[in-house]
Amino acid sequence: MRALTWQSDRQLSVETVDDPRIVEPTDAIVRITSTAICGSDLHLYDVLGPFLDKGDVLGHEPMGVVEEVGASVTRIKPGDRVVVPFVIACGECFMCRHGRSSQCETTQQRDTDSGAALYGYTRLYGSIPGGQAEALRVHRADFNLIKVGGDLPDERYLFLSDILPTAWQGVQYANVPEGGTLAVVGLGPVGQFAVRIGQHLGYRVLGVDPVPERRAMAEKHGAEVHDSEGEVAAELRKVTNGRGPDAVLDAVGMEAHGSGVAAFVQNASTVLPSPVGRAVAQAAGVDRLAALELAVDAVQRGGTVSLSGVYAGAKDALPMLRMFDKGLTLRMGQCNVHRWRDELMPLVERDDDPLGIDDLVTHEASLEEGPEMYEVFKQKVDGCVKVVLHP
Repeated sequence: MRALTWQSDRQLSVETVDDPRIVEPTDAIVRITSTAICGSDLHLYDVLGPFLDKGDVLGHEPMGVVEEVGASVTRIKPGDRVVVPFVIACGECFMCRHGRSSQCETTQQRDTDSGAALYGYTRLYGSIPGGQAEALRVHRADFNLIKVGGDLPDERYLFLSDILPTAWQGVQYANVPEGGTLAVVGLGPVGQFAVRIGQHLGYRVLGVDPVPERRAMAEKHGAEVHDSEGEVAAELRKVTNGRGPDAVLDAVGMEAHGSGVAAFVQNASTVLPSPVGRAVAQAAGVDRLAALELAVDAVQRGGTVSLSGVYAGAKDALPMLRMFDKGLTLRMGQCNVHRWRDELMPLVERDDDPLGIDDLVTHEASLEEGPEMYEVFKQKVDGCVKVVLHP
């Protein structure tokens, strides 16, 4: 089959690789019909290369049709149309039963002291082949696959794999009071959904991003938008009675602009030989914290900062004095996709599309065009907000 693979830092290619097969009786094979490029895929493209091996298949936002199931699979059958959550969980352990499937104790990566296994996401999370491919082996299919209907297009369901529940969890973690104000820093795909979810829940939403097209998209969905250049924290306080928003959701993460030293360390780890680069990243890795620092600065005293953007630094220097003095709550974590799917499905399938799902995808392309589309998405050119590939 054809699959999009990592070859080296900032070098991807579509290659012919072995077809996936049933290994465990709980497996299923899914023929992929749509697969998206996620913002966190860009971290593999740029920062997390030391944790990848040449030929690794990328991607963790796929959906498709079940072609084959293992002998123990009972809930899923060939012909079912399904979405594949990016987290691989068991549904039975303590963490899964308490709604924390991203920390599943069955698939937890103890060798790297990481959480549950993830598709297409480095040695840190199991080196599981991903879904930017013509087909995918799905682990523990009965619990993990989300069956969907046949009437709506792929794009209405596809984002249940990651970015829609990620944004939903981020807004829930923000703990905005009824009728309160939520600021969203970073208006990429997760940030766009966070804006729409905030609007749906009745909040006043402020959006922050340096890219005009992304601000325009968020404004179309009800956000009051601000350029991230300049004294944006002061602007956010000014428009919220001098106090700041009740909560700030950071949808940017480790590669925020404006953090020169951290960017240097990140780039250094990617050009070193992989074993050395991994050691540097794990022992001395730092994130670009400009978005988090903005969130801490802008949020009102006693407010909440919710992190949906991915962070991976081992030696980050947080502004603890400011955080402690302001009495902030900080919530974060890999999305517990399974916790939110039943809550989100009715909204996804509503005719009036209350979360604006139909208005997110800006670019569609073939799988063969995937490497070029990574660069378009990375550079934020041509108004690119969300890319969907069709194998």
